[in-house]
Amino acid sequence: MQKSSRKLLVILLLLAVVGFVLYRSSSLMHSGDFVANSLRAIRRADPLLLGLSVVAIYVCYAIRALRWQVLQRNLGPSRFWQIYAMTLAGFAAVFLLGRPGEPVRVLLLSRKEQLPIADLFGIYLVERILDTASTLVVAALGLLLIESRHGVDESAAKFVPAFQAAGAILGVVVLGAIAFLIFLRVRGTAMLEKSLGAWLAAHNWKTRIAKIILGFARGVQTVRTWGDLALATFYSATHWFLVLIVYLWVARAFGSRLGQLNLGDAMLIMAFTLVGSVVQLPGIGGGSQLASILVFTKVFGVEPELATAAAIVLWLITFAASTLVGVPLLIHQGLSLGQLKEMAEHEKEELRP
Repeated sequence: MQKSSRKLLVILLLLAVVGFVLYRSSSLMHSGDFVANSLRAIRRADPLLLGLSVVAIYVCYAIRALRWQVLQRNLGPSRFWQIYAMTLAGFAAVFLLGRPGEPVRVLLLSRKEQLPIADLFGIYLVERILDTASTLVVAALGLLLIESRHGVDESAAKFVPAFQAAGAILGVVVLGAIAFLIFLRVRGTAMLEKSLGAWLAAHNWKTRIAKIILGFARGVQTVRTWGDLALATFYSATHWFLVLIVYLWVARAFGSRLGQLNLGDAMLIMAFTLVGSVVQLPGIGGGSQLASILVFTKVFGVEPELATAAAIVLWLITFAASTLVGVPLLIHQGLSLGQLKEMAEHEKEELRP
């Protein structure tokens, strides 16, 4: 009876997640006809390609776990399946909580692997830099493609400078971060520990900042050999190439004009989506969904209903799919939504002097 109750609870929670996903998605739709046409387009989409895309996304999470395993193995225990499970749970927390849920994955891994939170946040910093560098390459190639593409809607031209500016900002950030990482890797943490000695002994807000900086530095030190760096870079490239394939499969699943897209077109869609997540689009705001709708309609000439349907499904697969396994894993860990919020704030307590 107890097992049946647990299964029922899981089923109800999964239904709630699906309802929440549909609620979040519905904000992109406006009129009744528009909704009906978009839903019709989703029903006609190729289920095989969409299913393959979901499987591929879970493989992407596995590749992320392999990369994290490389970075963590110099700190202590580094078990793939543990990291993979907590990665899925962590990304589910991000979906449920938004950006405040970002620390949950690190906190879960710290609890499971019995490793210092500050050190794991250092690995998280390295991971973010690798991802940002990879997306910058995709964005740069995508923007080059749009400039060389013929037949682009003239109204799309006004958006190009905004995306190019966002790409340039990302480039500066990545170059600065790489320089900072090289500095930490070459000089090590010894100089920082000496410089921050007074702050560590202060027992106030300065101590917290010093612990954060030293934790990041120790996380950077996990990349101890050129082999580790090469392997982490390989996993990053493989991960983002597979994400690119998912973009292509999802687009082709809807047929019509989207069914004719090639890998270069998918890179352009991915570039708009990635850069659109950090830029405000003139007149319509920001967001990756709106950016993908823009490139579907203005660059590829797709009708708005089909473009919206494809953009929503693309967002659901690349972002929300982690909840299918991630939410049950969070339940298995005995975590509620309120406890996740508490965990998102917990790292402040851990770093308190």
